[in-house]
Amino acid sequence: MAKLRKKLTSAQKRARREAKAERRKKYMWVFMNGKQVRIKRPPTINGMDPDEFIRRNADPIWLIQNEMWEYLDGEEEIQGNHR
Repeated sequence: MAKLRKKLTSAQKRARREAKAERRKKYMWVFMNGKQVRIKRPPTINGMDPDEFIRRNADPIWLIQNEMWEYLDGEEEIQGNHR
């Protein structure tokens, strides 16, 4: 005779659902060597890659102070007041 499975309470269902949602935020499924594996998601800021976020939002002074020369464009050079 098969063993009957005990039904979960509403609190247990809610906890299980929240844990699943948390795992979905933290990990993603990809195929490696023909097998499906779970890996951590890459970090994002407002849904963007951190490098892309810096490229779009950083001002030239901040980039220079943090020695991120590769993100500076030739057009956006810092200029003093020329009158």
